Amino acid sequence: MTLADLAMPTLRDSRLDGLPVAIIGAGPIGLAAAAQLHERGIEFAVYEAGNTVASSMRSWGHISLFSPWEFLVDPAARRVLEPTGWGAPNASRLPSGSEVVERYLVPLAATDALAPHITTGATVEAVSRQGMDRTRSSGRDSTPFVLRILRSDGTRDEVLARAVIDASGTYATPNTLGSSGLDPLGLPGVADRVSLALPDVLGSERDRFAGKHVTVVGAGHSAANTLLNLVELARQGAGTTVTWLIRNRSAVRVLGSEDDDLQARASLGARIQQLVEAGEITVVDRFEIAKVEDVAGRIRIFGTRDSEHVDTDLIVNATGFRPNLDLLREIRLDLDDIVEAPRALAPLIDPNVHSCGTVEPHGFAELQQPEPNFFIAGMKSYGRAPTFLLATGYEQVRSIAAWLAGDLASARAVELSLPATGVCSTTNAAGCC
Repeated sequence: MTLADLAMPTLRDSRLDGLPVAIIGAGPIGLAAAAQLHERGIEFAVYEAGNTVASSMRSWGHISLFSPWEFLVDPAARRVLEPTGWGAPNASRLPSGSEVVERYLVPLAATDALAPHITTGATVEAVSRQGMDRTRSSGRDSTPFVLRILRSDGTRDEVLARAVIDASGTYATPNTLGSSGLDPLGLPGVADRVSLALPDVLGSERDRFAGKHVTVVGAGHSAANTLLNLVELARQGAGTTVTWLIRNRSAVRVLGSEDDDLQARASLGARIQQLVEAGEITVVDRFEIAKVEDVAGRIRIFGTRDSEHVDTDLIVNATGFRPNLDLLREIRLDLDDIVEAPRALAPLIDPNVHSCGTVEPHGFAELQQPEPNFFIAGMKSYGRAPTFLLATGYEQVRSIAAWLAGDLASARAVELSLPATGVCSTTNAAGCC
C-alpha cells in the first residue's frame, strides 16, 4: 500500500452518514481514541467487554507501572478532563495500575464528552461488513461495518459503524505454556492451578499462594514482577517457595536492562539477580514445556528432554500475550507472519531483529489494514511483541483520528519521544542500544 492509496479516508458514502466510529475496548488507548475523535467532532461509540472501563488494567492494578505519569496521560484526554477541575498527578511519580484507572481513566470516562458513548458489558464477538463476508470485493469501502455484540445479560445484537479502531488489547489472550506455541498436553487436568500473569499474591490472592511451591514461567517483566512479590510473600513467613522456569539460557529482557531510561524497569534485573544468587529464587533454564499432569495432587511439568521434569503446586503463566484475531475473521488483514502485528509496523518491534525498545514514530499509515477504515491500535497493534508503552498508543490514535477527519497533514506528522528502553530481547546483546 502506497501513500497514494492513503490519499483520503473513504468515509463519505451516504450509507455511512450518521454512523459512528466504533472503538473496541475502553482501556487507556480506547478512551484516548474517544477523546481524540471528540476533539475532531467525529461521532464515536466505545464497546468494553468488562463491566467497568479499563477492566483488564484493573486485573493487574496492584502492579506499579514503569512509566511515570508524564507518559501516561493522553494530551486530548487531558484537554477533556481539565474543564472538569481534574487535577493532574505528579508527572514524575510512578503510579500503580489501579491509580491510573481511578485517578485518570474513570474520571475521563465519566466526562460529558465520553460517558454517553461508552457501553460496558459489551463483548465484540465479531466484526464484518453489512451483508458481505471477506471474499466480496465490490463496494467494501462504502459498506458499513457490522459488529456483533454479546451483552452482559447474555443477549446478542448488532451495531453499525463507518470505521473501526480495535484497541481491545491482549491481556485476556496470554501465550501458551507450551514451547511449541500450543497448550501443553494434559493442561485441562491442572488448569485450575494455572494463574494468569501478574496475580495479586500479596493481596486478594494471598491465600492461594501462601505456603505453596509456585513456578513462574516466562522471561519478561511480568514474570519479574511476580517473582519479586512471591519472594516478599515468602519473607513474610508464608512458607512459599519460588521456582523460575525459562526457555532460554538467560532472561535477557529482564537481566539485560541496565541502560533503560525507565529506572523502575532498569532496576528489575539487578533485584532479580540478587534474589537468584541468594537462593530465594530457583532458576531452571533451557526448559521447554511439553506436557503437564497431576501427580499425587501436585503438578508435574515435563520438558522435551527425557526424564526432565519439575514438580510444583501452582504455575503462573507469564509467557506474554498474543492478539485475539478470532473476532476479525471476516476482516481483511495484513499482519506480519511472525509477531502478528500490522506488517508495516512489525520491523520496528519484532523481538527477533529489534534489539532495543525504541520505536520510530508511526501512525495511521502503518496501522491501517487492507480493510478500508479499519485500524488495530494500542497493545494489540504490537501482536506478540513486548514492551509497548502507552505514549506510543496515544500517538497512534491521534494520527488515526486526524486521518478520519481528513486532516492528512496532521495524520502524517507523527512524532514520538520515548525513553530508551535498553531492553534486548535477542541472545546477542552486543549491538543493543
